[in-house]
Amino acid sequence: MNDNITILDHPLLKHKISVLRDKATGTNEFRKIIEEIAMLMGYEALRDLPLDEIEVETPIETCLTPVIAGKKLAIVPILRAGLGMVPGMLALVPTAKVGHIGMYRDEETHEPHEYYCKLPEQVEDRIVIVVDPMLATGGSACDALNLIKSKGVKNIKLMSVIAAPEGLEKVAAEHPDVQVYVAQLDRCLNEDAYICPGLGDAGDRIFGTK
Repeated sequence: MNDNITILDHPLLKHKISVLRDKATGTNEFRKIIEEIAMLMGYEALRDLPLDEIEVETPIETCLTPVIAGKKLAIVPILRAGLGMVPGMLALVPTAKVGHIGMYRDEETHEPHEYYCKLPEQVEDRIVIVVDPMLATGGSACDALNLIKSKGVKNIKLMSVIAAPEGLEKVAAEHPDVQVYVAQLDRCLNEDAYICPGLGDAGDRIFGTK
């Protein structure tokens, strides 16, 4: 597997994903757990943020202490399910800018189509974290990554709660330079390109729609 792919295995993540899978889990609880998972994943995905040292006066003495360097972050959810992960990421980095990429999937071909893209200013100078709860065929993720790269962005990470092997392989093949973080690698895609066992349509479950 690509060295840039990280499958997280924290017990808290495993437990929370089990709750997400349960079809009896309601919208409010589902939404809150997606936020919590995004925060836990973000903790790992941001482990390599660059640091600078500043001088701080503590109650005891003056010292040099590390702070996150000036490199700015951008969080870019793939609409609409990716919106559910944004609050968890912003809880970690409240100063991050948020862009949006809109994709919809053709119900017959399962191919993604872009309908909206709005990215923060000077995005080419930022570390961009693309978030989408489900990495199924990988089509939407790859299209979003192509779009972001076309804006001159060099440092990109992708975070998905659940991935299918097919989607993970596609992203690894087309974007080997992108760091990918997945909380759970599931078995496969079914004939409708849904992840099995998965958790259904993440967007519908986050927003309470059908």
